Amino acid sequence: MSALALDLRGTAGFLVADARGRIVGRVECPMYGSSPEQPDALSVRSGFLSRRRRLVPADSIELIDDGSRVIGLRVDRDAIRTFL
Repeated sequence: MSALALDLRGTAGFLVADARGRIVGRVECPMYGSSPEQPDALSVRSGFLSRRRRLVPADSIELIDDGSRVIGLRVDRDAIRTFL
């Protein structure tokens, strides 16, 4: 599934798992950059008391399972940048 086919707008609260199945965190909100209509990335809260945030680019998302509310990534969590 390509990143263009993914709808990231309704993913707040979804759990995010890396390519190995390890939990990265929970989606805080979609992040917009190149287009105001389509998110480019997700802000994912992680760490103790959810103080750290990671920026998950849309092209690193493998699949979105609406039933279990889990987003699977095609990359390892160490490859995802942290911010704030």
